[in-house]
Amino acid sequence: MPYRRTTAVDDRLAAARERLIVAATDLVADTGWAGASVTAVAAAADMSVGSVYQHFPSKSALVVEVFRRAADREATLISALAAVPTAAVPTAAVPDATVPGAAEAPAAGGDPVDRLVQAVALFTRRALARRGLAYALLVAPSDPAVEAERLDFRRRYRDVFAALVREGVEAGSLPAQDPMVAAAALTGAIGEVLVGPVSMTEELPRGGREAERVVREVVAMALRCVGACPVERGWPSFSAGPVPVAGQVPAPAGRPPGGTG
Repeated sequence: MPYRRTTAVDDRLAAARERLIVAATDLVADTGWAGASVTAVAAAADMSVGSVYQHFPSKSALVVEVFRRAADREATLISALAAVPTAAVPTAAVPDATVPGAAEAPAAGGDPVDRLVQAVALFTRRALARRGLAYALLVAPSDPAVEAERLDFRRRYRDVFAALVREGVEAGSLPAQDPMVAAAALTGAIGEVLVGPVSMTEELPRGGREAERVVREVVAMALRCVGACPVERGWPSFSAGPVPVAGQVPAPAGRPPGGTG
């Protein structure tokens, strides 16, 4: 009679695989892709090198899974916040409640420009909170297989921004423009500010009020990029007034909170 694995064995193998992915993700966030060697991942997960190869045929397969898991989590959060459909993701790719903005995304509401603000603010807060992982996802040198995944990841952000810009143009909230060009510019500019080679990486805060000042500047830049007025939208430069509360879109001047513009 052929051997059939029991449910308990399957569960144990799945748990071991998940432990490896978590350990590898933490290593990548701390040391970059180069630091996530099979030996280092095995040690971090308190497992043998042979156990790693039991679940992943190569380091390339492991890092691709790490990238795909982390990228899916980020793209899904942004898409949900902006109410832009995205591909289904594995159950394991649920948000990390320890990271700012990772709690269940609020239901999308307001006009497309308000939703663009929410998406950009969330993107920025999460990148500031986990700088190492954001750097790994967006720009860090990596395996060629990861580079292909990275292009798809950046396209997913671009497509979310493009859908919102297109909606804003059609609604008359934004001036006429090519949504894909504006969205590509936004994706590149935000990444450059937060983790790019000429970014203020060492100077940027990870959380708290100072981080919200950076969020405000990035949101204001994004609004100017698509032709919206940051002041009218309640997101002037940080020197122009109080910093908005995290997770809340401030109402434009002269309008009650919760209104759309």
